[in-house]
Amino acid sequence: MGLRKNRLRDEHSDVDTGPLNDILFILLMFFLMISTLANPNVIKMSVPRSKSDTKQKQTVVVSVDKDKNFYVGARQISSDSLEAALKKYIIEGDSIKPAVVINADSVAQWGEIVKVMKIARKLGATTSATVTGND
Repeated sequence: MGLRKNRLRDEHSDVDTGPLNDILFILLMFFLMISTLANPNVIKMSVPRSKSDTKQKQTVVVSVDKDKNFYVGARQISSDSLEAALKKYIIEGDSIKPAVVINADSVAQWGEIVKVMKIARKLGATTSATVTGND
């Protein structure tokens, strides 16, 4: 019995992708040109404007080291004159509440940190404390 060979297996069938590449290139160029011509400000919005200057929130940095030394900014202050020094930076009656950031050494006593917090709260400021250590 003579079996015929399947001719489809012997023939090499490929799909010609040349025209498909041309069409994709033309579409890519079309979208690139259109995207550069498109106006990015399509949505018109009115942005609110202020007539007066806005005030920035003040931030005062108080540092406490292990020897109970107080620093307001970079200036060393005695513990007795701490309230007067903070009062210069914290303006009472201002509509924006100032902030006092307390940087403390890891071996500093908590009583000194709480003292700074109480003075700042008394003057009407918010407080936050960070502790740095000698790792």
